[in-house]
Amino acid sequence: MGGSVPPSHSWSFDCPEPRLMRNSPFPLPGRLGPLLGVVMRRGSQPPARCMGSHCGMVGSATLDTSVPALQGSLQGPGAQRPLERLCPDLKRRPEAPDQGRGGAGPPALAAEGEPPALPGCSPRGRGDLWASGVWGTPFLGKLQAAAPSIQMNPNSTKRKSKRVTFEPSTLQASWKSHLRGLCQLEREAYAFILEFLEEEHMSEFAKLKFLSAVETLSSAVRAQADGNMDNYYPKAILAKKIEILILEESTEILMGNMRQQAMLCIVALSQVNPPFRLSQKLDLVNVGVSSLFSLPPIMPSLHRRDNASLYLQTVQALDDMLQALVMDGMNPNMLILQHFLEIILPWSSLSDKVHEQMRALGTISRLLRFICSFPELSHMEEFSMSGKLMSIFGLFCTDCNHEISKEASEALHYLFKILVLQRSVKQKTETILKDLQKHFHGAWLASLQYLTLFFKKYLTPEERADMIMVSMEAMTNTSRHDISAASKMLKMILKYTIPEIGKVPEIIQYIYYHMNSITETTAQKTIKKILYLLSQYYTDEVILTLLKIEDQSQKGVCRPWEILASFPKGYEMIMDYLLQRLTPHQRSKDQEPRHRTEISPLIATRAIHELLLEPSRRMEVQSFFSSLFMALLFQISFLVVEVDTEISQDQQHIAECVDPISSTVEALKTLMRSSGYGDYVSSIQRHGGWWLLVNPERHYDGVTVLARSLVINNCWHNRPLFSSIIRFLQDPDCKNHLTALVFLTELLQCPDVAALVDDFTTRILANWFKSEEPAIVKPLLQMLEVFAKHENMVRRLRILQPYVLNYCYSSNSDIVLETLLVLKNLLSHLTWRHSSSFLIQLTFTLVPFFEEVSEHLRLAAFEIYESLLAKVKKRGLVFPLKHQILNLLVPLVLHLRDVNTDVALICRSALCHTAAMLGWSKLKAVFAEKDVWNILGALLEQETNKALWFLKQCVALFKSPQVPIRWAAVWFAGQIIQTLDLEEIDEIEEAYTALRHMQRDSDPMVSCLTTQTVYILEAKKKLLLAKAPTSCFCRRRPQRHYF
Repeated sequence: MGGSVPPSHSWSFDCPEPRLMRNSPFPLPGRLGPLLGVVMRRGSQPPARCMGSHCGMVGSATLDTSVPALQGSLQGPGAQRPLERLCPDLKRRPEAPDQGRGGAGPPALAAEGEPPALPGCSPRGRGDLWASGVWGTPFLGKLQAAAPSIQMNPNSTKRKSKRVTFEPSTLQASWKSHLRGLCQLEREAYAFILEFLEEEHMSEFAKLKFLSAVETLSSAVRAQADGNMDNYYPKAILAKKIEILILEESTEILMGNMRQQAMLCIVALSQVNPPFRLSQKLDLVNVGVSSLFSLPPIMPSLHRRDNASLYLQTVQALDDMLQALVMDGMNPNMLILQHFLEIILPWSSLSDKVHEQMRALGTISRLLRFICSFPELSHMEEFSMSGKLMSIFGLFCTDCNHEISKEASEALHYLFKILVLQRSVKQKTETILKDLQKHFHGAWLASLQYLTLFFKKYLTPEERADMIMVSMEAMTNTSRHDISAASKMLKMILKYTIPEIGKVPEIIQYIYYHMNSITETTAQKTIKKILYLLSQYYTDEVILTLLKIEDQSQKGVCRPWEILASFPKGYEMIMDYLLQRLTPHQRSKDQEPRHRTEISPLIATRAIHELLLEPSRRMEVQSFFSSLFMALLFQISFLVVEVDTEISQDQQHIAECVDPISSTVEALKTLMRSSGYGDYVSSIQRHGGWWLLVNPERHYDGVTVLARSLVINNCWHNRPLFSSIIRFLQDPDCKNHLTALVFLTELLQCPDVAALVDDFTTRILANWFKSEEPAIVKPLLQMLEVFAKHENMVRRLRILQPYVLNYCYSSNSDIVLETLLVLKNLLSHLTWRHSSSFLIQLTFTLVPFFEEVSEHLRLAAFEIYESLLAKVKKRGLVFPLKHQILNLLVPLVLHLRDVNTDVALICRSALCHTAAMLGWSKLKAVFAEKDVWNILGALLEQETNKALWFLKQCVALFKSPQVPIRWAAVWFAGQIIQTLDLEEIDEIEEAYTALRHMQRDSDPMVSCLTTQTVYILEAKKKLLLAKAPTSCFCRRRPQRHYF
């Protein structure tokens, strides 16, 4: 039903120029914008300053929104300066917290199906002026005469800058039907509204009649089933006109009830459709609050009783307007309330005038009391000012002015009540409300206790942050009283466990930028305590925020790191926490971060560096030197070798400010200097250790130089470092284990560290010997050599022996060669007394390598065997070592013909050691000087009883990859066969089969010699069979040894 102004006719009216509020320093808030301007006839050219329409009028009207009279400065409510308070003698005090005009409950409905009638608005409006005959019949007559054709100001051809002109609407039938629905009184009111809006300058009496007419028309519209004010006149324009009337009122003195009637008129308009938009409501509240709060204090006196009564009525009207505008249907809208509070609060928190503060606090208190009356509130979940309000009211409760303190206490009470009703468990609501009622207007201590309770149980994390922020802002005040109250409040609410806090970065930023402006000792301690507590519970966010600020601002503005370092336990806690963040790759994948934000290892490194630069905690650094040293070293390895560049988006700009590797190296240097190891840093620099450390190809050489420097200088922390590495290596899935093993290999050179090695430590290392990665095997084998140099660790070699010897059977030839070379060097440090079992086992392990194709492996195996024989004494030659030595006798002799001359030389030396151990003095000389054939002949001649054993060794060498050795083995086998008897020949079936196979050898010389040997064997066997005695009483030959 979109009605409009009378159809088919054009009409206009002039808006009076509002008086400026001369004594107010506040400019008109931007939210108001231009009020009313000239409405142009369709098709006409608007003036240059016309900016379009913002009033939402019905019909096709064009508004010129520029009003020159409103372009000056105007006192506004919440803009740039605080406003005045209500005078204590004139304040309307509630008789009880839940009684009075605003606390009686939701407004009652005027009639069934009608919207509720708010205070100051009767169901049919304020028609007393019309009923008393103040309005004359000319208005009704004028309206009736205009029914077919209405032309207001027909001779008006000049466009004035303040004239509003409407173009006629085409909805004639609709307009006439709505107009006919009005009674005579209401038609007279409607006609006067049109008349009033047409005139430029109106008297005070005319303004009051206009307001009464708007109320009368509002009552008529409200009484209609589907009434809509826009069907008669655009509601937005009426509201703007009322704003102008309020703004025209003087702020120097309160005269007349114009403000009161204007605010009550807004109440009436709020009862009819269409509802006010939020921006319209805020404009009305802004104007109403500014107009009333800006008045000077009303001093009580006998001759000014009427003025005091008028003031109280105006205050009541403002309360009624606020209560009407805060409603959204049948319930208050908490989001609208939040906007209202943003307008009113500056008059209390930013003002230095007592009466302005009192007026603001009183208005808020009564508005909160009104809201308490409703069991349900709209958008309570989105209401986010509770923390801010609690802090402001709590601080005002300590004000020296009793009236201000009382107003703040009431406001705090009603805020508590709202929170209890909306956020508490229903079973406990009644009990808490009764307890609150007992302490209504209670002492500051009681309020403080409730502040603590509500801070922890009824506020959201963001609201708690707001409460802390407001209190900290109060500590920057020049008033010692405010500083003391804020400090007490913060100490109390943060005294015990700290609940979840939001907006941590904002709190840290405020501390950073305002720390230097807080000079009072108690306040400084409180601020430091807040920073310390936040760093304990929100370490990631605190550290990240501090680094962001430092990157964006100049250094030296504040020293928050110094504050963090000023708490010994907190310093250790933060360092320990940063250590965990330094190596996130060491944590299991299912481990969740503790906080909302998790800093990267790079950020953790920077924070550690900053904390290490603080000289006040040198003693604490000593306690975690080893863990921090290894963590930084691991981080360097991780960055250099694995090139980890993952970092969250919000931390990217911090990463761009520094080079990750160089910053981590600097942190490591700073750690060493702060621990008294500055000389070590210089020593490592001279040996090129720092350069090697950041070189991907030589990184582990740098780790070696770093560890060697600590060992050479006998660093006191060597033993704690060893313990840290062992703890680290206990995790089989740990990263950077190669760095740990390389560092540990050098660290074990320190006698103090070697003395710490026990069976438990050795078993941890033994687990790493299961790996076959060449990079890991190398430091482990080097570590094995270090074990052999210290008596304490030699005894632990038995634990590592099986793992080391297993490397000899690795499929990786490089690992096998490396193992043999280490074993060769290891033997030089071992003694038969401490390592006899290992040496015996090693003897058996070397056998397969004697026939290796690789000359390096073969040479290494014979070198080890020769070194091993040199350590064996005759008295230690027992089974199974003696058996093994005899079992390798023929291979040693035959390898005198090895293609590698070095192997041949080593074999001759090994033969001499063997002869010495076995007591073969004659053979020793033969071994030292004679050739292979003479040695084999002499050996067979002296040890005839071992012929079969020697034959078996020859058969094993038939598979040698070297032709000379195979040829010599076949030749020696033939020599042995010629010494056998018939019974022994029957026992060499295996050798006979091997010889037949050798007839097909790839080398013709070997094949030919084998064929000859087979013929000799067969001929020998025939000859022995022919000479065999027939008697069963034959003499037995001595039995040959055949192992």
